[in-house]
Amino acid sequence: MPLTHFLMLITVVILGAALTLWFGLSAGLPPAAILLVMLGAALVLHFGHRNGHDHDG
Repeated sequence: MPLTHFLMLITVVILGAALTLWFGLSAGLPPAAILLVMLGAALVLHFGHRNGHDHDG
């Protein structure tokens, strides 16, 4: 992956996280609720993205 694509990917991820926090906090959600939703989504993505690999090496 070229460096410019990698840096653009990092920028998009950081902006997406910032927008998620901003929208959640402006809607009146407590930070703990946003954290639990984000952790749950990360867990679903982690277990859903097996791709034939396991953690045993």
